[in-house]
Amino acid sequence: MKKVIVIGAGILGASTAYQLAKAGAEVIIADRMDAGQATDAAAGIVAPWLSKRRNKSWYKLAKGGARIYQDLVEGLAADGETETGYSRVGALNLHTNMDKLSALKQHAINRREDAPEIGELTLLDQNETKNMFPLLSDGYSALHVSGAARVDGRALRNALLRGAEKHGARVIHGDASLLYENSDINGININNETIFADTVIAATGAWTPQLLQPLGIQFDIRPQRAQIVHLQMPDTSPENWPVVKPPFNQYMLTFSDRIVVGATQENHVGFDRRVTAGGLQWILNHAIEMAPELAKATVLETRVGFRPMTPESVPVIGAVPGLNGLLHANGLGSSGLTMGPYVGKQLANLALGNELDIDLENYDMSRLIR
Repeated sequence: MKKVIVIGAGILGASTAYQLAKAGAEVIIADRMDAGQATDAAAGIVAPWLSKRRNKSWYKLAKGGARIYQDLVEGLAADGETETGYSRVGALNLHTNMDKLSALKQHAINRREDAPEIGELTLLDQNETKNMFPLLSDGYSALHVSGAARVDGRALRNALLRGAEKHGARVIHGDASLLYENSDINGININNETIFADTVIAATGAWTPQLLQPLGIQFDIRPQRAQIVHLQMPDTSPENWPVVKPPFNQYMLTFSDRIVVGATQENHVGFDRRVTAGGLQWILNHAIEMAPELAKATVLETRVGFRPMTPESVPVIGAVPGLNGLLHANGLGSSGLTMGPYVGKQLANLALGNELDIDLENYDMSRLIR
């Protein structure tokens, strides 16, 4: 039986550990529960198909993530884990210009040829749009994408960790450091315990530079602060409302008791976990512009997380150059909840010596090492 240590229990680490444990590996999950973990703060939209990003390597991971979700959720349910925070509620892609929505629909039709999970594509007029999301202001039409989903990052991560434990994984909370001899990574030290393993997988997100620094490696991954506001409308039950994606860089999604709006994309602030007046202003101004009734909403909380970003916003996956026994993936950014389960499956297959669905040359991390 192969023994694998996974450092980091966000969506990427939890997905990797779950796939390894299901495959029969002996799995140790080490996590120090850092405040500001991206997964802990995130409420995600699984609907990457209409993105205008042209990078094919990025899109392959995003499309693969959207495709894997249904099988993942069904697998978790078979393990008794039904509280995943995932639901295919569809998405409303808003615009005031119907011609632009028609062009967007054609783009989606083209993408659907190799991504049938997109589902049905329907142009909605203003009344139809507002019927699906009653809080929206007048003037918006929409392209409705039936296959889109929303997911609660905390709920999914917790389900994956519980599922991994049911398959024999062990979770340890503490600050793990790498155990190494020359260029060989042999395991970790954590809580005054030394644990050896055949392979170590680092799923440490924005905190990766701290993990690798003792080895003399400077790793160019950067934290991007995201502030996300949770609201509650009186006498409103929005659980099955679709995700809303307006023509500007904002989103809105709902759960049984709340409406989530966000998120900021703040660079060069380090690990500053403050909720800022400017961040709240930006989020709430855009939210109330889309849905004026939200001015009456109760502010339940604001979550702050740090997305791991590469300089060119393309993820890295594979073995850490110059080291034996250490695998790593990073840089999923704002697409972490979409890509995480898919990238985790690739990492698990890499650790087990199985065939991958991706070409690792497209995600080479040597460009991040100084």
